[in-house]
Amino acid sequence: MTQVIEILSAEEIRRTITRLASQIVEKSGDLSQVVLLGIYTRGVPLASMLANQIEILERVKVPIGAIDITFYRDDLDRIKTRTPEKTKISFDLTGKIVILVDDVIYKGRTIRAALNAVTEYGRPQAIRLLVLVDRGHRELPIHPDFIGKKLPTASEERVKVYLQQVDGRDAVELIKG
Repeated sequence: MTQVIEILSAEEIRRTITRLASQIVEKSGDLSQVVLLGIYTRGVPLASMLANQIEILERVKVPIGAIDITFYRDDLDRIKTRTPEKTKISFDLTGKIVILVDDVIYKGRTIRAALNAVTEYGRPQAIRLLVLVDRGHRELPIHPDFIGKKLPTASEERVKVYLQQVDGRDAVELIKG
């Protein structure tokens, strides 16, 4: 029997985005050097939400890009097939502080692929990782710099993020069974 447990409500996601945006501001120094790169699919609206919140807090517009990592993955044979999105990076990443944004980090393979993809668009000064949910179980030595919610899970459980721009609602759910 499948059991669904709400981990974050829409209001809790909003507060988490506000906290994460504040952490970016605190830890990044010169915001004119910061760019946000959302990883498709839900990292893209998360990056947009973060940029909006940073603009509210600091009156600085942080550039946003979207990156598709499909062809950089080393596990294409094990993940479900999907149509690649178009990477949209309208600025040079060289010398910038790139903050990769994703919804959930699990084994670390998506982020490894994203790191490979980023190098095709310049040589950043630094790359940081922001995730809404860290569920553990890493297979690679990758650790997020900014974490919305640390959620220890069993490997058979799933974490599902819903965002208004993609799914018509904001929520994070743990699915057991």
